[in-house]
Amino acid sequence: MMLEELILAGGTTVVGAMATDSWIAARGGVARLFRRRGEDQQAAIEAQLDNNAALVARADDAERVRQSLLPVWLLELESLLDQHPDAVDELRELISEVQKRLPETQRAWVQNNVAKDGGQVFAVQGGNVIVHQAPPGPGGGTGDAQ
Repeated sequence: MMLEELILAGGTTVVGAMATDSWIAARGGVARLFRRRGEDQQAAIEAQLDNNAALVARADDAERVRQSLLPVWLLELESLLDQHPDAVDELRELISEVQKRLPETQRAWVQNNVAKDGGQVFAVQGGNVIVHQAPPGPGGGTGDAQ
């Protein structure tokens, strides 16, 4: 799995676990990852995790909130792995552990991705990496990867 795919899987797993029974394991694992930045940064990440999980728990549309939070966690994980490449294996283990604990309803995702005019879409869904490339040219494919 490429680094970008790992980051996407990690972010998706973190926000997917918010307000579920697997949240404690996910929160603890993310906090351990960010311990590499020192106690102050770890405390800040823990507060951010708690605030984000509370937003999801209070939301009428939890999935919309999760989708809104995903880019934040992608940036956080990317920044962490840039500074601490040694965290890659620990992130992989965390993803695997949390995904096993997610309720069935959180393990199934629907995602529509469109690639046009030779463009590519890279997506992670349930830990699976999906790559879709449209043929070049006008009308060059509107295939969805689901």
